[in-house]
Amino acid sequence: MNLSFLNSIADFLSSAIAILFAISIHEFGHAFVAHLNGDDTAKNMGRMTINPIHHIDILGMLMMFIVRFGWAKPVPVNPYNYKNEKLGNITVSLAGIFMNLVSAIVFALINKYSNTESISLVSSSLVIYNVAFAAFNILPIPPLDGWSFISTFLPTDIVNKMYEYSRFSFIFIFILIATNTLGKVLYPIYNVFLKLVYLFVW
Repeated sequence: MNLSFLNSIADFLSSAIAILFAISIHEFGHAFVAHLNGDDTAKNMGRMTINPIHHIDILGMLMMFIVRFGWAKPVPVNPYNYKNEKLGNITVSLAGIFMNLVSAIVFALINKYSNTESISLVSSSLVIYNVAFAAFNILPIPPLDGWSFISTFLPTDIVNKMYEYSRFSFIFIFILIATNTLGKVLYPIYNVFLKLVYLFVW
């Protein structure tokens, strides 16, 4: 009997687990650091959690399966509640990426010392998708984290103008995907992040 289909099922399940975790820990990071900075908007809306149900964007999740780069439902924040607005913007913007990379380090260590095939399969997927999610979100395209970080240092009129056009950002991203440009931009970032992760493992 050919049981090769079981490998496909195992790969799908490990990818699903990894995607759900990467999305959830990323958005939890934003919500938790916003809370530390004095803004409880996300916490009061039930978003300071690693429960993926509260964070899933269906299209963004599908893109994670298809191209390994995607997005979640953004965590709502109110920068005016921050104790220090500039510091809050910087730390909250980078919190999701930081949580993904720390998670990738943890799962890379688990993968290194695991002798169980199923654990190795899931942990390696968790490394891949956490690093991929961090790489995608660092792009300086609104409303991604890279843009949120950069906008802290830009004049208000430029930031407001960019946010007016942010609703077209995903169209721009789809064009990048269709022309295979997104991969060319992201894979160098992905490889840098992956090398950073394994600095803590080896």
